[in-house]
Amino acid sequence: MKYSYKVPCKKEKLRDIRSFVKEVLDKHGISEIDVSTLVLAIDEVCANLIIHGHACNPKDSIELEIKVARDVGLEFNIIDNVDMFDIAAYKEPNIEDIIKKQRKGGIGLILVKRIMDDIQIIKQPSKNICRLTKKIELH
Repeated sequence: MKYSYKVPCKKEKLRDIRSFVKEVLDKHGISEIDVSTLVLAIDEVCANLIIHGHACNPKDSIELEIKVARDVGLEFNIIDNVDMFDIAAYKEPNIEDIIKKQRKGGIGLILVKRIMDDIQIIKQPSKNICRLTKKIELH
């Protein structure tokens, strides 16, 4: 099954994105803890795109596709037309260094990489896709 949701690049729309992801995952009997961690990961990537990629410009939009397949699990495609930060190539900073330097930021991407099984950035002529996959048992 495939679900799709498009929103303008406004921070206020992150709540709607979280609700959409939760609704879709709840339909497929995914555990509450898995739903929460997956919502967190998708929220983080979408927030980074809306805030850093689009500077919260409501004239721009991002699209989220969720594909649910028994044999594959979950595939989240975040579709956009700006250059995406390559999360897959992101080198995790040492957590202790972040704490010592009291640096804000950087933790979210660590979580996304730990939650998801695979992350790909697919560059196409008119759009970019951040594909996040999670192997999970579906009911």
